[in-house]
Amino acid sequence: MTIAEAFSLPGGSRFKNRVAKSAMTEGLAARDGVPNAEHVQLYRRWAAGGCGLLITGNVQVDRHHLERPGNVIVDGPLSEAAAAAWRDWAAAATANGTQAWVQISHAGRQTQVTVNKTPKAPSAVQLQLPGGMFGVPEPLTEAEIHDLIARFAHAAKVAQDAGFNGVQIHAAHGYLISQFLSPLANRRTDQWGGSLENRARFLIATVKAVRAAVGPGFGVGVKLNSADFQKGGFAFDDCLIVAGWLADLGVDMLEISGGTYEQPAMMDMEGMTPRDTPVQASTAAREAYFVDLAKALLAAKTPPLLVTGGFRTLRAMDAAVGSGITMVGVARPLCAAPDAVADLLDGQSAELPRFEDRLRIGPSLLGPRSPIKLVRAINGFAAQAWYYTQIRNIAADRPIIAELNPFWAFLSENRENKARS
Repeated sequence: MTIAEAFSLPGGSRFKNRVAKSAMTEGLAARDGVPNAEHVQLYRRWAAGGCGLLITGNVQVDRHHLERPGNVIVDGPLSEAAAAAWRDWAAAATANGTQAWVQISHAGRQTQVTVNKTPKAPSAVQLQLPGGMFGVPEPLTEAEIHDLIARFAHAAKVAQDAGFNGVQIHAAHGYLISQFLSPLANRRTDQWGGSLENRARFLIATVKAVRAAVGPGFGVGVKLNSADFQKGGFAFDDCLIVAGWLADLGVDMLEISGGTYEQPAMMDMEGMTPRDTPVQASTAAREAYFVDLAKALLAAKTPPLLVTGGFRTLRAMDAAVGSGITMVGVARPLCAAPDAVADLLDGQSAELPRFEDRLRIGPSLLGPRSPIKLVRAINGFAAQAWYYTQIRNIAADRPIIAELNPFWAFLSENRENKARS
């Protein structure tokens, strides 16, 4: 079995190969949250790039809880113009026989203060990050929880009506559903907190509501942390149990990732190995990390698995699907090399391009390995901004600027976010 092979999921979704573009936030929408010509250009380009599945950046179900300014938003009925914009986006993303799923999400306490100074979350537990970017959240009421579940279902129906092939419910990376799952973020004493069964209740109810809204044959996936990588947080033993519950619900595909804003394993898999580790050994460690966790899931009970996290070589991707993993996910390389997957499948290359070394600027005290937490955080956001800028270039049909200084990108992204706030 190789990544080039076409396949079908038990629910009926068919894919031309086993490579997915995992979700990456685009930040391209105006304040109205409606997809626009930039989304169309970007996804038309990615749909021509060889992936069997494109998962969109997180579409928010509440405009007061954005992951960042510029998110696409669905939090009520669409106007005729907005519905037409959604159809254009779906048509571009599903070109060339590509499956396209919309990731639906709510940022919860990871909503920046520029969007909401007092966001809603399971409990009043503030993010432990420097810089004052995130406020103290307010606990959700029972009525608000049920309203949010209905919002997820509504967003899924909007995606289906537009012509997308599925949705992915974002329950990872420290966003709202992930917050419910985490004992660190969820201190509730009602039916939505405490035991794992209670902490997973929001996710389970959301999956059921989404499936009821879209019916059979439409893809319903979940993105779940294998672990939060925080002491006392959502752990891998919890992931094993929740994956089994999702399998019982008939979830079409489960994407495994990991980390939160406080412990961002998902943002920099390179950071899991020492800086002076040889490149070949570093790549092997990064590529194997979530694969090893996925193998443990496969030995238990799980929906079909999409595994994302640092894949770079064709050999590692083929080995992953040969081990029973259904799809492998690729993300950051496609920001600056949108044809990279097509090049792999066509035999023009044996590995994806590496851009990480371009983002390591400054001596140890000022670089991404700095002992100063704030400096490390700034480096991380600057690296993200470098990729965001490349996405903007593709969306505007401009050349990719591989030589871009990440700190200039960081300043540019801050200006963009303010303009879209």
